[in-house]
Amino acid sequence: MKRLWLVVASVLILIAIGAYFLLRPAPPTAPPVAIVSPAPIAPPPAATAPEPAILHPVPVPPGMTDVPPAAQSGDFVAKKITELLGKKAVLTHLQMDDFVRRIVATVDNLPRSLAPPRRWPINPTPGRFSVDAGDGGKVISANNAARYAPFVALVESVDAARAVALYQQLYPLFQIAYENLGYPRKHFNDRLVAVIDHLLATPEPAGALKVEVPVIQGPLKTTRPWLLYQFSDPALEGLSSGQKILLRTGLDNEKRLKAKLAEYRKLLASGNTRR
Repeated sequence: MKRLWLVVASVLILIAIGAYFLLRPAPPTAPPVAIVSPAPIAPPPAATAPEPAILHPVPVPPGMTDVPPAAQSGDFVAKKITELLGKKAVLTHLQMDDFVRRIVATVDNLPRSLAPPRRWPINPTPGRFSVDAGDGGKVISANNAARYAPFVALVESVDAARAVALYQQLYPLFQIAYENLGYPRKHFNDRLVAVIDHLLATPEPAGALKVEVPVIQGPLKTTRPWLLYQFSDPALEGLSSGQKILLRTGLDNEKRLKAKLAEYRKLLASGNTRR
């Protein structure tokens, strides 16, 4: 009997222990640890390219009237240019349609190998490029310089201070045309001064300059060979279109034009139109 009691007691104790472990509240579980991904490192803000420095700023002349918008400026520009040069000179020498854009495109092209005449602001020089027979080939005729004499005289007759003052008044139009040409962050006056420096560096060779017509392959022959003449000296032929134009005008005309360019350069670079 005693053994039976001990067995029953042992079973009850085991049941009690089992019940305790089965029925007691489960211990609180620790909240799951949130896995926080590191915040992405933001790339540094893109550096904004600084606005190019203006080497030769253009002041606004005092007392000047406002310039009309570019699209409506044709008559205004023509009137101002005519007041500066005179009606006869304008009709004789200048292409006034789209004049500002022609100026900008030509200035930009002069230091390059090609400056298309169709975009020039001036009319083609009357007459025909002429050559003479020289030792060992053809040379630019001394008479050829006379073709350019009227234009050179016109350039020399213009008051540089008045011309630069008008340019400063019209400068917003030149700047817009230059940006539209493909230079949205550049300044036309800086380009103009640089091109003048380039032209002033044109060599001044003494004596007649030898020229030749290049050999053209194929059955078609030009009917205007005088348009094809090039310098026989590779160093001269390798110059820019603007420098070769100066050479073709003749040494005296070249020097006179360069003297006027130097006068303009001084005013354009300083921004001062006073004498």
